[in-house]
Amino acid sequence: MASLCSLPARTRRSTFCKVPVNRLSRFSTAGPRYSYEDTLPNLKIGTHTRVLFQGFTGRQATTNVKESLAWGTKIVGGVKPGVEGEHLGLPVFPSVRAAQEKAKPDASAIYVPGDYTAKAVEEAIEAEIPLVVAVAEHVPIHDVLRMQSMLQTQSKTRLVGANCPGIISAIGKCRIGFQPLPCFSPGMIGIVAKSGTLSYETVASTSRAGLGQSLCISMGGDVLAGTNFVDALKIFENDPDTEGIILVGEIGGTAEIDAAEWIKDYHRKNPDPKPIMALVGGLYAPPGRIMGHAGAWTAPGEPDARAKYKALESAGVVMVNHPEDFGEGMKKLLSSRARDSGSLFTYPANQKRGLHTMRRVSPRTSTPKMPSQPKTRSFYVKHFQALEMLRQKGISVRETAPLDSDFFLSLTVDRTELSPCIMASSKADFDPSHTKRFPFAYASEGFSGVLDPLIKAIAAQLRLPETAQEKLAELVQTLWQIFKEREAYVLEVRANASSGGPLEVRGAHFGFDDAAFRSSRRQEEIHRLRNPAEEVPEEVEAEKHGIVYVKLDGEGSIGTLVNGAGLAMNTVDALTLHGGHCANFLDTGGKATSETVKASFRIIVSDPRVRAIFVNIFGGLTRCDMIAEGIIMAFRDLNMSVPVVVRLRGTNEEQGQRMIGESGLPLHAFDRFEDAAKKVIEFAGETIDA
Repeated sequence: MASLCSLPARTRRSTFCKVPVNRLSRFSTAGPRYSYEDTLPNLKIGTHTRVLFQGFTGRQATTNVKESLAWGTKIVGGVKPGVEGEHLGLPVFPSVRAAQEKAKPDASAIYVPGDYTAKAVEEAIEAEIPLVVAVAEHVPIHDVLRMQSMLQTQSKTRLVGANCPGIISAIGKCRIGFQPLPCFSPGMIGIVAKSGTLSYETVASTSRAGLGQSLCISMGGDVLAGTNFVDALKIFENDPDTEGIILVGEIGGTAEIDAAEWIKDYHRKNPDPKPIMALVGGLYAPPGRIMGHAGAWTAPGEPDARAKYKALESAGVVMVNHPEDFGEGMKKLLSSRARDSGSLFTYPANQKRGLHTMRRVSPRTSTPKMPSQPKTRSFYVKHFQALEMLRQKGISVRETAPLDSDFFLSLTVDRTELSPCIMASSKADFDPSHTKRFPFAYASEGFSGVLDPLIKAIAAQLRLPETAQEKLAELVQTLWQIFKEREAYVLEVRANASSGGPLEVRGAHFGFDDAAFRSSRRQEEIHRLRNPAEEVPEEVEAEKHGIVYVKLDGEGSIGTLVNGAGLAMNTVDALTLHGGHCANFLDTGGKATSETVKASFRIIVSDPRVRAIFVNIFGGLTRCDMIAEGIIMAFRDLNMSVPVVVRLRGTNEEQGQRMIGESGLPLHAFDRFEDAAKKVIEFAGETIDA
């Protein structure tokens, strides 16, 4: 059986198992000197980019193609497996390979459901399409791991996504994704973001400031991203169209820390660096909870939002706490840079006048009370169920309280290496100072026993005697089998091998990917282990309506209703920084319909602590006037008496604000976040932070 350490993997500072890198694969004709890094230039899209659609004739793709064509995107056709013909006046190809041969696309937009995304991406990789953009949500983690194992062994195809709005060149009028076009204007700011809705707010802010955008890249909110912050920064660094850079991060992973390190090096090498601003969402997110995005949760050993904020600030990045501040803040930085260099700096012709003083507000050191529970996602199985899975595989299990001689072992996903990873700690609980990470290739079939280099490295880290190493190999192999067979995303065990005795597992904590069940109905047996009756009732009710609701513990008196996970996290952060106390996190999803708004209101007011509600909606694909109509209808249908402050931004924002203002209901419309925040805090009877 092949050794894990003999298979391809990316190297990094924290790789303790030294893996020989072999870039050769059947997906590329490149030699060992080439790598996935060589695909970075494929991100520089523009008027030249020829775009193909996979899932071309579907409803969403059809709507998107019409909008993108009207905007100026050069679309050369689409793929419908096994079918040739015409759609929207463009050719339909039976396969990606046929499309590549006849239409020579530079990029492919993947518009298929989450459970078909991996296969569509694999087809594009095999056809060597230079850029692939995957927008679907709920792509199973193990599907993405397989995609990444292919991507990292070739040098032709670059992936953006999955679960992202896509990539768009405002200058080149090339849109590959579902971004709301009215927000964009040609200009000079490069934007890279994890959150879709926060990126739209950022785009709108730079458009209002008259700066516009050059290129906007979305990482996406999933655990594993095909393109990350550092990739985007490398593009912006040498892009003559980009004068300033904005980075929008959030909890989960280390991408923001990696970006901070890159920015430090960039500042050392450049006497006149491009100004960089950033925001990090989730400063007040409950520890361990998933906050809307599949990847918006902090795993053991990962930095929290505050650490990311401080790292970026220490690297010389100007930090803001709300995307509304990006436009005027960047304008001020660009003007200062122009004065320092003695150059004549001018803004685009559509510049709006007026410059407000930019505030740099550091996050508070104190935090509101949050749930004291450990990491929780709805698909964690119970402790005894995890132990039973190990027993069924022949692993010795004896549940006890933690002992000093216990060690911690975890098989999880390494977000930087884009691969599985074993974490080993010589302490009973995870302790960063006693823990090492061992990434390895997903393509592996298993271990070669005690002689496997990875097993020997883990045993050395855990200080296990030779007599225990065979049982360690069995345990790791068993975890690997469960990980792949059951599509887990984290398997944690506490074990013991003291004084020559048998290696025993003393505790276990297993988490599984619910996207595998949601999108493709895989792992139904695991999903049946969930008992909603033991969960927070409001959170279960919200899930039925496609809403993500997290009840925050403590003294929260402000209910929040937001469309978009990143924007919802930032709303809680910003209200807290203004002196408010939020009762919940609520993400209606990308579209806030009247039905989702009504369900959201009903769930929020079921919390007796709520004395005022803050609705923060960015109208992208769904117009603000339609959203306003839904809010008014829901408010009337529910006979609500709680005061509601509504902040509407985006498409048709003025019409939406006017409808709210003229409704005759206790609804209060604002466009500026600060004004809206002060009003809702006042209604909640709280003191406004000066």
